[in-house]
Amino acid sequence: MNNDKVIQVESLTKMFGDFIAVNDITFDVNKGEIFGFLGANGAGKTTAMKMLIGISKPTFGKAHVAGFDVFTDAENIKKNIGYMSQKFALYDDLTVKENITFFGGIYGLSRKRIKEKANTLIEELGLGNVANQLVGSLPLGWKQKLSFSVSLIHDPKIVFLDEPTGGVDPITRRQFWELIYKAANQGTTIFVTTHYMDEAEYCDRVSIMVNGKIEALDTPKKLKEQFKAANMNDVFLKLARG
Repeated sequence: MNNDKVIQVESLTKMFGDFIAVNDITFDVNKGEIFGFLGANGAGKTTAMKMLIGISKPTFGKAHVAGFDVFTDAENIKKNIGYMSQKFALYDDLTVKENITFFGGIYGLSRKRIKEKANTLIEELGLGNVANQLVGSLPLGWKQKLSFSVSLIHDPKIVFLDEPTGGVDPITRRQFWELIYKAANQGTTIFVTTHYMDEAEYCDRVSIMVNGKIEALDTPKKLKEQFKAANMNDVFLKLARG
């Protein structure tokens, strides 16, 4: 294992019967990198992520996440990563403070540490006025930012974000990416799936999946040069058309 590579994947494959959902993908992710995992719906990116976070066992191949093998050390992977799903993991019938306390406990933090983290998160997110309000009553953008912050509460090495900015306005999306940059600058590796091609421009490197395969992987600048494209959306369209 290379200590600078917090994710290493080699020929990873996932099959459902005769259907190949993820087809022989190979890549690595550097410590502190914002790595974009792009593709249309059904391209296989969420299936690939599920293998990496230890909730779906690969059919073939090799992968190490945070130093642990996805085949044999799934539980240790879960302890060393954060995860934010498309549908958010927060409980609508708990308050902001109760959600933070609950997930802090799930991640094994002490009561003292949970209290410290809760106070810090609430202050940083500007949620002091709604700390005792049910999460279900909050605007979607606030839920997103809170969910992301909760995924970081245990100081994980890597955070996996699955379509984190779906359904929100451009201003909230920009604010969310500011949180991502802050986490990355503090050394957390960000692995983010998205179908918003403009968000690819915010990533250090981008992988583009088409029909279960990685068809391109490089910095946004180099991909645009390679495909003679004005933006990442044009790169994606050229790849999708074959």
